[in-house]
Amino acid sequence: MRPRSLRWRSVLFLAAVCCLVAGLLGVLVHVIVTGQTVKQARTQALTRLEAATRAYTNGAPLPAHASLDPPALPTQLRALAHRGERGTALGTFAQAPTMWAAIPARGGKALAARYDYTAGAATIRGLDQAIGLSAALAIATTVGVGAFASSRVTRRLHHTADVARRISAGDLDARVADPRTDNGAGRCLDEIAAVSAALDAMATTLQGKLHSEQRFTADVAHELRTPLAGLHVAAGLLPPGRPTEMVTERIQSLNQLTEDLLEISRLDSQTEQAELDFHQIADIAERAVRASGTPTEVRILRGAWVETDRRRLERVLGNLIINAHRHGTPPVTLTVDGPVLTVRDHGAGYPDYLLESGPRRFHTSRRGKGHGLGLTIATGQARLINAELHFANAPDGGALTTLTLPTPTDTPQPPPEPGT
Repeated sequence: MRPRSLRWRSVLFLAAVCCLVAGLLGVLVHVIVTGQTVKQARTQALTRLEAATRAYTNGAPLPAHASLDPPALPTQLRALAHRGERGTALGTFAQAPTMWAAIPARGGKALAARYDYTAGAATIRGLDQAIGLSAALAIATTVGVGAFASSRVTRRLHHTADVARRISAGDLDARVADPRTDNGAGRCLDEIAAVSAALDAMATTLQGKLHSEQRFTADVAHELRTPLAGLHVAAGLLPPGRPTEMVTERIQSLNQLTEDLLEISRLDSQTEQAELDFHQIADIAERAVRASGTPTEVRILRGAWVETDRRRLERVLGNLIINAHRHGTPPVTLTVDGPVLTVRDHGAGYPDYLLESGPRRFHTSRRGKGHGLGLTIATGQARLINAELHFANAPDGGALTTLTLPTPTDTPQPPPEPGT
């Protein structure tokens, strides 16, 4: 647990409140009991002083608990008696706590009587120890109960936060399903259940809207296939020339866009499954460059066997290479370093929005250049084959895209050479 989590903040708050209450009650009880004990001792000392005064006035011997100017008499009480006033004060006698009472006597002396305060001091010490022990037990109990109660609350909050993170990562089927929500009546039994119900409702609504958009995208792409096929046939009937070539190029662009839309809809629906097998990464890189039809340099620093879907990996690399040639500046280089592949161009680099939040569909930057669906498809296909795609800009200029493939646990044996 983090020391700054809500659970420990709640526990510390409860402990602080308990300490404050226990301290105030302890001080109050200590003051009251101490006052009563001192008052009782003062009364006893004054009673003894009155008896000693009568004996002193009558010329009789003083009681054993009284004397004139005793050395142990507290200084402030002695000064008070010398000024002609009567008073009491706590002090010691024979190293024991004692309550003294004194009045002025003849010859500038002080007549003093004492009362043993040992029992009263012991009572106060025992009371202070009992208060301290009770406060410690109360604090420990409060902290334990508070930790248990707050752990149940924070556990629900952590679960709700985990579900929110899963939804933001694309798992739209994630739900909190807090049992404290009265689903039948639509009411929530507490505030956390209200937040959980609101999150579930938001996820359901978002999931419905996304599914509607995915169905719309797939339907549009399917519906475009028929007129595009007709356009392609009609373009074949046109006379040769530059206008016919331009029409054919536009039809091919529309056809590619339609296929990209279909691929996007399939990736969004999360129904695609990767067909994993072992392949040499260098062979896949060279095939992707040849399929792109671009003058891309391939640098093999280190080959490796990878377990991946060859078709999808070639699609990712092809989209990255075509994007580098379309929006960057040559030379474009594909570097293979084991399971790590990098595509580098020498153009203006990726825009800030792409570095911060990733590719956006059909987004057009201020320079008038969009990134279409190529990078979006590359990101989706990379996620499907459990690869990590990272977009950055090289220190000396140009876009730098890094694709990291998972390392297989078992490395296949190379096929035997022919004739062996």
